[in-house]
This record gives sequence, C-alpha cells and structure tokens, in this order.
Amino acid sequence: LSCLQDVKGNDVDLSQYKGKVLLIVNVASKCGLTNSNYNELSQLYGKYKDQGLEILAFPCNQFGAQEPGNNEQILEFACTRFKAEYPIFDKLDIKKMLGVDE
Repeated sequence: LSCLQDVKGNDVDLSQYKGKVLLIVNVASKCGLTNSNYNELSQLYGKYKDQGLEILAFPCNQFGAQEPGNNEQILEFACTRFKAEYPIFDKLDIKKMLGVDE
C-alpha cells in the first residue's frame, strides 16, 4: 500500500510521510469514546504537528459497527464537530483487504 485515498476521494501517496512520526488510528463516530478520542487527537496534533507528528485517521465499520456513515458524513462529523485538521482517509474494508469472508 503506497497510495490510498482520503475521505474526499483524493489519492494520497504515503511516501509524503517518510521521516515523520505517524500515529495511525481507527476512528468511529458511534464509539463510546468518540468525544474524548477526537478531542485528544486534535490536541495532540495541534501540539506536535510542527515537530513532525502526523495522525492518519482511518474509519472502519467492522469493529462493532461503530462507523456506519459514508465518507461525506464522516468528514462533516470529524471536521465540523471536532475541528480535525489531520488527514482522514477513505473508509476501510479490512475484511476485504485481508481476504476474509463475511
């Protein structure tokens, strides 16, 4: 995986993050920890982004069905409600990526 899509459908070349500290997280809008997770991620990013931290947020609905929204809804939720400034990627289908049948 050298290229993925962001939540807006734009191609993202992962090589742009070479040499940076990456925090790769699964995000969900219906998780019991959503408020604290998004708030803390935004605070962390604000504090350390100038020192090379990048947070890469990957929504997925396959962990307890906690991200049922489409990409537009996810972006609206994360950026409007929580002012997320870090990259949010296309909703992942982990089972498909791993070749796991439903």
